[in-house]
Amino acid sequence: MVPHDSRQRMILHLDMDSFYASVEVHHQPDLAGKPVVVGADPKQGKGRGVVSTCSYEARAFGIRSAMPVSQAFVLCPHAIFLPPDFSRYTRASAGVMEILGSYAYPLEQVSIDEAFLDISPLGNYDEARSLAGEIKTAVYRQLGLSCSIGIAPSKLVAKIASDFKKPDGLTVVEPTAIQEFLDPMPVRKIPGIGKKTETALFELGIRTIGELARYDIQVLIGTFGRGAVLLRQVSMGIDDSEVVARDGMKSISRETTFETDTDSTDALLRAIDILAEEVHAALADEQLRFRTLTVKVRFHGFVTKTKSRSLPHYSRDPAALRSHAHNLFRELYDGRKIRLIGIRVSSFEKSDVRQTTLPF
Repeated sequence: MVPHDSRQRMILHLDMDSFYASVEVHHQPDLAGKPVVVGADPKQGKGRGVVSTCSYEARAFGIRSAMPVSQAFVLCPHAIFLPPDFSRYTRASAGVMEILGSYAYPLEQVSIDEAFLDISPLGNYDEARSLAGEIKTAVYRQLGLSCSIGIAPSKLVAKIASDFKKPDGLTVVEPTAIQEFLDPMPVRKIPGIGKKTETALFELGIRTIGELARYDIQVLIGTFGRGAVLLRQVSMGIDDSEVVARDGMKSISRETTFETDTDSTDALLRAIDILAEEVHAALADEQLRFRTLTVKVRFHGFVTKTKSRSLPHYSRDPAALRSHAHNLFRELYDGRKIRLIGIRVSSFEKSDVRQTTLPF
């Protein structure tokens, strides 16, 4: 199939609103309107875990994902702190993806609470807007959850657009309006730009995406090296990556982006533990065992590294998953601050297949 060019492409990005917290509120309606924090036990401010996510009411107090739960408790001691229920979130996620999949467009699930659809065959943005409204209504009626949707000619701009009017937002960016949409936004809105890159851009006098798009490329190369070309491209909304349709369960991955780049080994390992729990819940839901594990880290400057390992036997043991993920991370980590960390498992076997070896 010949790919659509940038004038024809229409990419839809769906992002659930405060997903874990919203699922908990749907499960316990009396939590509606209250500051809800999903994560580790704060232990009256002495807990060592991190926040998985929180409701918008909790965000009003400054609480953010991946924040130490002890800090969240200080910011809002009267918040309702709940332990994560990953099986419940996985079921809700499956419901969302089933709704998206029912439209028969190429679907790429990128995390438990977000996905892309290539809706280019619709042909025009009025139809795309109507489809987005239909999807939002279906998600709310069937699952009791709200989502935000962005539509644009590229995955990059669609993702930025889905975050533009959260929660319960719908933003459509047509090809002729891309630069007008991006220009006034702070550079931090570009996916992958963390605090350190933002600071480096600020030192050059660059605060908005528009300023970055117009900045001298040679100066950018002197500061960011090869990453400067990518920075320039994303500042102009250029992204030709395709929506990769899911064709069977090839892998399960989860990742998290830190609010502030961190080099705290404790915080990074706690984040891995949370991601491992999410992956384990998805494996259980799909009745799968895995054999290959990959850990991904993204450093400052768009530098991403991964490391994989194949286990001697198929496994769904959460302790083994955490342990191997910790080991792979330690082999990858070089002390630099990290913006994003992720886990992926692949090489699957159905759990109902007869085991000929001991479980690992």
